[in-house]
Amino acid sequence: MGSQMEMAKPAIFNSEAGRVEGFVITCRLYLRMKMREVTVEEQVQWVLSYMQGGSADVWKENMMEELESGEIEYELAEEFLMSLKKEFGRGEEESVKAVELRKLEQGEKMMEEFVQEFKRTARGSGYEG
Repeated sequence: MGSQMEMAKPAIFNSEAGRVEGFVITCRLYLRMKMREVTVEEQVQWVLSYMQGGSADVWKENMMEELESGEIEYELAEEFLMSLKKEFGRGEEESVKAVELRKLEQGEKMMEEFVQEFKRTARGSGYEG
């Protein structure tokens, strides 16, 4: 079922603001490395299994009903991940990232580590510099 390399699984996603991007990236990596040989339906169900609590639960239930009834069908898991990101991103990501960016401090980090953290935080914040 894919690579034998150890991979981190995503943390449970509960629709908390600012967390959808990381959740989608982790799922995408895991699907590419570990689940290439399973069906898109199985990949989508696997991602849904990590959505628990908050509005993520309600969205998951609605999505499962739509999938089971045939109302919606994905040809690629990436299409599903994009709809998840669109649903839970809704501009909150940008404002949360902007706040995180303002709070960022180098502290005792090496410059390269700080620069990488800055780039990660700036991505999706609306910052252009």
